[in-house]
Amino acid sequence: MGGTWSVKIPRLATTSPSADELQGQIQSLLNKLDGTLSLWKPESALCKFNRSTSTDWHEVPPELADIVEQSLVISRQTDGAFDITVAPLVLLWGFGPRDFHLPPSPPSDSTIAQALPLVGHHRLHARRNPPAIRKDIAGVQIDLGAIGKGYAADAVAAHLDGLGITDYLIDLGGQLKSRGHSLSSPAWPIGIEEPTHDTRRILLTVDLHDQSIATSGDYHNFYDAGGKRYCHEIDPRTGRPVVDGPAAVSVLHASGATADAFATAFMVLGVDDGIRLADRLGIAALFVRRTTGSFTLHPTPGFPWRSDAR
Repeated sequence: MGGTWSVKIPRLATTSPSADELQGQIQSLLNKLDGTLSLWKPESALCKFNRSTSTDWHEVPPELADIVEQSLVISRQTDGAFDITVAPLVLLWGFGPRDFHLPPSPPSDSTIAQALPLVGHHRLHARRNPPAIRKDIAGVQIDLGAIGKGYAADAVAAHLDGLGITDYLIDLGGQLKSRGHSLSSPAWPIGIEEPTHDTRRILLTVDLHDQSIATSGDYHNFYDAGGKRYCHEIDPRTGRPVVDGPAAVSVLHASGATADAFATAFMVLGVDDGIRLADRLGIAALFVRRTTGSFTLHPTPGFPWRSDAR
């Protein structure tokens, strides 16, 4: 999926696989998911579906049907602020897994208008038995970049749980999922960085325990053109990058896929609407707003954080 992974385990029981065996098992699991969900591999099940122009049911591996179904639920909960059919817009704005011979540039208004009818979660359908997905319009395409890594972290966690491993920290492209505790703490202390592109400093610390945390922001994946900055967070409803939104949003949830998806949805919704939805759904989130020379923090009541790292 265009990223890296790591798993930290404080200690392995004598009945557990060796570290080398465990690494091989995890890599095999992730290779399978990558071959199913990745936009970076042209022969993945996802890319084959995107290329298809058929509006009939398209048989897919169960993992793809499952993640699409989860995505559609979150799309409905967020009124379309999270939408995996955003793929045509992501490519139009110069983001996504392809090589550029020239620097990316903003598309024209007319080009955006032509792409918008292809975007909409109501144009996508999923079923689990037998696993299949279907599009209503031939040009509908899926981008799982805002949920895939969290979903993969859940799969790795399920594998470790099945082996009876009770303490671990999974990092899949920056999406984290924990169980138990680290060697030195009853939880896993996680630093959330300042949302700046030119420095790496810890903004605050979260003690992660049996939860996932995902962060989305406007400060890593962006480009400048015509005196304006365009970030990769695309609003599926307008077809344009988020403007005047949060600098970053972090979400805590038992599910890595859910945390991953809502971090993106809250970036699109903005601080005020995002907090209202987080409160209504009982989701723990931290919204970071950029102010002149500093940041203001807007945590929901369920988001535990320590400021001793600032």
